[in-house]
Amino acid sequence: MNVLLVSPLTSKSLLGADFYFRMPTLGLLRVAGATPPDWTVTILDEKVEPIDFSRPVDLVGITGMTPAIDRAYAIADAYRARGVPVVMGGIHVSMNAAEALAHCDAVVIGEAEGLWPRLLSDFGRGAMQRCYRHEAFPALSSLGDPNWSLYDGKGYLPFHCVETSRGCPHGCDFCSVTNYFGGCYRTRPPAEVEDEVRRLRPFEGRFILKNVVFFVDDNIAGKRPHARELLARLVPYRLKWLGQASTTIARDDELLALCRQSGCMGLLIGFETLSREKLKAVSKGFNDPDRYLEAIRKIHDYGIGVSGAFVFGLDGDDEGVFDRTYEFVQKAKLESPYFSILTPYPGTRLYQRLLAEGRIIDRDWSNYNTNNVVFAPRGMSAQQLFDGYYRLQNAVHTVPAIVQRFWGTTSKANFWLPMNYGFRRSIKKLTAHARPFRPAGAPETP
Repeated sequence: MNVLLVSPLTSKSLLGADFYFRMPTLGLLRVAGATPPDWTVTILDEKVEPIDFSRPVDLVGITGMTPAIDRAYAIADAYRARGVPVVMGGIHVSMNAAEALAHCDAVVIGEAEGLWPRLLSDFGRGAMQRCYRHEAFPALSSLGDPNWSLYDGKGYLPFHCVETSRGCPHGCDFCSVTNYFGGCYRTRPPAEVEDEVRRLRPFEGRFILKNVVFFVDDNIAGKRPHARELLARLVPYRLKWLGQASTTIARDDELLALCRQSGCMGLLIGFETLSREKLKAVSKGFNDPDRYLEAIRKIHDYGIGVSGAFVFGLDGDDEGVFDRTYEFVQKAKLESPYFSILTPYPGTRLYQRLLAEGRIIDRDWSNYNTNNVVFAPRGMSAQQLFDGYYRLQNAVHTVPAIVQRFWGTTSKANFWLPMNYGFRRSIKKLTAHARPFRPAGAPETP
């Protein structure tokens, strides 16, 4: 039997299908890996190819983040209209199962391991249930290697995605990871990760920078002993890798040294805001704004770049937050600043709070993409938040601003400069047609 796994695209995304951000999707590879051998699996990612609805298929599985979920529902409706059963899963569906079931025949709530084979078995005997969920979170041992050959010729960037853990030890109010993974942080055995890395196939082609490994963990250093053992195992492989971590990694020189020795090129770190009070308000008090510059300089001293993430629209943010953040980003020489408008994703404590306060002003899921305003902020109007965000995005991605951040640094420019160029292209495209969404009569401030 044939199963098609689909990752939908939203046209409103900052990154969208831009070549510079065509990262392969690991989640569907994991689902494919959990598929019994008597099934033929095809993966279709709308970032790199269109859907051919006329292609014969026995079952369709669709994932989707919140901003792409309306497109996912449209795809599901189209297949069901053709008589093809549809299963949906992923983080949005897991938080909104009843909504999704209006568009599909079954939902998988949570992680696919263990559930997907059971669903396919039920489907094969004509007894597929409406809802599949775990009683306990699955162990991350013996996951097996993703079948990267399913992505041959797809036009992705020549990166491999590898996971070493799931979840995060922290519980920030605006993050959906905490709820989705049950507030726990689980790790894979370092030996199994090493085996997977050893077996990765090299990419061919004329790319200047290829065979980069992106560790997709929300926090690769969430458990220090695990991270130390893992990175020590990876040192002999001479990798080039990227990952995500919290600011606390800067307090561990041994871990930073292992990051450098194992080939770390850069870390995405969530600074979020320069205000200690706002950090505490969103349960991220472990960040210390007074030590941000020190932390960045220390990471730079180890030859590791920093992609710094900041969010705007926190209670108390005023119009001056954009200028203050610009000055900090330039002074800190962040290789790649990453900005977001605060977005209350369903399933987060932030969403529940704003909903209770009557501050959700937009129910169009496609606008929940971190570059639109979907709630009534405090401290400035929705329009001021929207305009300030785009002004800052354009300011940090001018050529002089980029040059200023890289001047006199030892950053790996062959990676970071193309990334900045990609962001510059995407920002220009997005700004050209950006429009704030605010229903008539919606409050500017509560």
